Amino acid sequence: MDAVGRALSLAGSMTWEILWALILGFALSAVVQAVVRKSTIVRLMGDDRPRTLAVSSLLGAASSSCSYAAVALARSLVRKGADFTAAMAFEIGSTNLVVELGIIMALLMGWQFTAAEFVGGPIMIVLLALLFRLFVRRRLIDKAREQAEKGLAGSMEGHAAMDMSVAGPGSFWRRLVSPAGFTSVSHVFVMEWAAILRDMVVGLLIAGAVGAWVPDGFWHAFFFTDHPVVAAIWGPLVGPLVAILSFVCSIGNVPLAVVLWNGGISFGGVIAFIYADLLILPILNIYRKYYGTRMTLVLLGTFYAAMVGAGYLVELLFGGIGLIPTQRDATMMQDGISWNYTTWLNIAFLILAAVLLVRFFRSGGRDMLRMMGGNPTP
Repeated sequence: MDAVGRALSLAGSMTWEILWALILGFALSAVVQAVVRKSTIVRLMGDDRPRTLAVSSLLGAASSSCSYAAVALARSLVRKGADFTAAMAFEIGSTNLVVELGIIMALLMGWQFTAAEFVGGPIMIVLLALLFRLFVRRRLIDKAREQAEKGLAGSMEGHAAMDMSVAGPGSFWRRLVSPAGFTSVSHVFVMEWAAILRDMVVGLLIAGAVGAWVPDGFWHAFFFTDHPVVAAIWGPLVGPLVAILSFVCSIGNVPLAVVLWNGGISFGGVIAFIYADLLILPILNIYRKYYGTRMTLVLLGTFYAAMVGAGYLVELLFGGIGLIPTQRDATMMQDGISWNYTTWLNIAFLILAAVLLVRFFRSGGRDMLRMMGGNPTP
């Protein structure tokens, strides 16, 4: 029972540490999604030119941080005419370049990891685009589009299909501060929380259990901490594999990344691990439904290679300029709740969340929650 109590305590302490950041991140994402229509996104993703891929990744960064919803939305964009490579860039941006991920990584692990995440993300997209050009033939993409048109359900289809943006004329701020804008922000905010909550809770519980029950000696041996060169090579290779087997995606894999970093995985290995939320086993099965078995295997191979490559390049770049932390003391646990800045920020943002939650339910949000699973739209 003591071990269970310690695992729950670790999970609870990390939850308290990042709560305000989660609320802030989802609120900012809701503001952007309230004024950017999905039809606009499709128009900007018609090819795989560098500028288009950059725009696609930025649009993704302003979108959902739920991996399941991001994958469903990418398939929806492909069906509506978006370029396949651009849709994959959107998918990567939607899960790995979102502001809430950066804030949480800074709080739990340090600003260097946030910087590495946002530097490595574009590197991964460039590597993926190059791999697609080298190995993915037009015939395979056409087959994947045919499969996508079948509309087989994956997960979070209803959430991905919803466009809760505010229509009509007026500037960004005018639409945002209007009653309709307030309602739209509340809808996106709560729906994002509903989409991510399962993975967040599971990720925190797994991180708490692993942190409490797995001895440090196991991680030190597994990550070759006594052999720095081997560790730097091994980390990016094994990081995505650990992520694939963990079943945890989206922001929920950050707490486990804390455990892995404290256990001895290399800096680049942590980054590769974070990126691999798009390759966990349930999502690979969704790719199979969306695009067919051959394209799923191609996505597995190219995504994995791009993640590993990005991990190595981040390790070399940040190591070369001396930005890799020397201490492995990422936030795991505090001695209870004290009246510090975290507590005050949590109280302030919990009030904001309560206001948005009330607006959500007073404006028909309950029915939207029932539609989150939904069916894929044509």
